[in-house]
Amino acid sequence: MTDKKIPQPQGGALQEDTVNCLEHHFLVAMPQLNDPNFNGTVTYLWKHDSQGAIGIVINQPAELSIGRLLEELDMDISDHVLPQLDTQAVVDGGPVERNKGFIIHDAGTEWEYTIPINDEISITMSRDILQAIAEGEGPQRHLVALGCAGWDADQLEQEIADNAWLTVPANSDLLFSRDFDGMAAAAAGILGVSLSQLSSMAGHS
Repeated sequence: MTDKKIPQPQGGALQEDTVNCLEHHFLVAMPQLNDPNFNGTVTYLWKHDSQGAIGIVINQPAELSIGRLLEELDMDISDHVLPQLDTQAVVDGGPVERNKGFIIHDAGTEWEYTIPINDEISITMSRDILQAIAEGEGPQRHLVALGCAGWDADQLEQEIADNAWLTVPANSDLLFSRDFDGMAAAAAGILGVSLSQLSSMAGHS
């Protein structure tokens, strides 16, 4: 994993330029992946092309709620949404750009810095969406992450070949699930695979 340049927002979904593009896939860490940043994780891969890949770990809750994050950003929070936001954890999205926020959310509304992934999912990296969430007017489903994960060209492909990751087509229900402890098992289950079998399986796309 390495530092990656975050792509600029575009008018449409990111274009695939590789045959085996894994955008909108989950990467489930295989048991033998001992990197402390990724052991036991599920990563949502939202950018993958010939230049490399970018993803966000989605099942590692930080010791910070969305409500507390918004308070630290000096945002006014509506009283009717504060109790809910105080129970929703920000997730540790990965070791790259830890101070940058990435909000995964339902597509349909674009903010100042939004990258559409497909017809269902977008990622926003601007403050305006957080203000909308604070006012109870943000997207119905959202996941707020600090940091992301990045791979250089061919690096992720090599890690998959080395059996570090199980690749699974993403679905939005699991993406926005708050069952962080059960997320890896659920993602593997999309392929009909149990976690106990992962150590003997190669990556799948």
